[in-house]
Amino acid sequence: MVSDPVFPKTWPRVARRAVLHAISLAATAVAVVRDRAIDSRSRHVRQNAEVEQLRNEIMLLREELRLKDARLGAVPPPRRPRYRPVQRMAILELRAQRGWSLDETGQRFLVEPRTIAAWMKRLDEQGERVLVRTPTPVNKYPAFVCYLVQRLKVLCPLMGKRKIAQVLARAGLHLGATTVQRMIAADGPNAPVTSDQLAMMNRGGHAVTARARNDVWHVDLTVVPTRAGFWTMLRPFASLQRWPFGYWIAVAVDHFSRRAVGFAVFGQRPTAGEITAFLGRVIRAAGTTPGCIVTDKGRQFWCRTFKVWCRRRRIRRRFGAVDKHGSIAIVERFIRSMKTECCRRIVVPARMDRLREELALYMGWYNGHRPHQGVGGRTPDEVYFHRRPANTRPRYEPRQRWPRRSTCARPQAKVKGQRGVRLRAEIRYLEGRRHLPIVWLRQAA
Repeated sequence: MVSDPVFPKTWPRVARRAVLHAISLAATAVAVVRDRAIDSRSRHVRQNAEVEQLRNEIMLLREELRLKDARLGAVPPPRRPRYRPVQRMAILELRAQRGWSLDETGQRFLVEPRTIAAWMKRLDEQGERVLVRTPTPVNKYPAFVCYLVQRLKVLCPLMGKRKIAQVLARAGLHLGATTVQRMIAADGPNAPVTSDQLAMMNRGGHAVTARARNDVWHVDLTVVPTRAGFWTMLRPFASLQRWPFGYWIAVAVDHFSRRAVGFAVFGQRPTAGEITAFLGRVIRAAGTTPGCIVTDKGRQFWCRTFKVWCRRRRIRRRFGAVDKHGSIAIVERFIRSMKTECCRRIVVPARMDRLREELALYMGWYNGHRPHQGVGGRTPDEVYFHRRPANTRPRYEPRQRWPRRSTCARPQAKVKGQRGVRLRAEIRYLEGRRHLPIVWLRQAA
């Protein structure tokens, strides 16, 4: 175990600051060398660079856990927070999988070995006050429905209560958002990542309204850091928001359907010419020209080049309000979802072509499989291509005595087949990406 650093008394006062400067510069140099190795033509060099990157990440995670354990270990044992029954079961499962002894398990989770032994002796207890339990609470729905919702939350932690309800409705099981919330919190308090309602852009005054697809597009830029990160203590490295420390991503979103119609990746801040070339490619791919483009007043959009380009194509320009949150909420919400559900769930690759591949997969999943709160739980592709929404098809009814003509959670749908069916969930991942789940429901035998 690594011990805390201790500086000799004879060292000057600026020694600590110098150490941070040295570490920051070393991290910057390593990031540049490693990213160039990952981008090498030699397969052997790329593999060695990736292995070295993973080893470094393991070392940093171990140091992070050491610091957290040291803080919790300083608390007296009687005052430490207690593990919940479900967490105790998870600890015992991990112990069985890793083959740890009582002493080693207690040392890793900061509990006494006799406490672990007590958990093992009380595994067969029944009732509401059991010491160790599995996450299978019972409510008005059958127990398997609650377990299905909880497993979906575990496998897809970024989904909030509304998103889970919308995904299950598309698969054929209609649950209310409050019902999903109770099922998620059935084994204790939980703070899921909720899906905020999409704010209306330009409230009051000169609002932009889209009456059909490709009527209004939203365009914006964002910066995505690589593993090297943006932070460093010394200039000029502290202001370098470019490769290999990050990528600039341009996105275009259709206002009517919330569909991501295109994206582009740049190694540094793009110019107005690069933005117009990107929009030209998106227009050719869509086969039509938008009637209006909404942007902020960045220097790529607030210039003569972009103005002349829009005028030649008879595109109206609209700008979000300066220093007003929510003025371009449509594209801002998409960028937030992209970063939360994709860029922060993967290791942002140093090679630009790999990042383009990951973003293309995410946008295909976002448009075709992810329900959107702003269009009533439908997917952007269903709205854009005028397809029948999956959440309006006949639904499953797991409750045996539920009246067939009674309403269900919105949107309303008829019951398919017999009532009281047992269901099992099949979760597939788009191209093996675990952050891009596709949920299906099947009747259990």
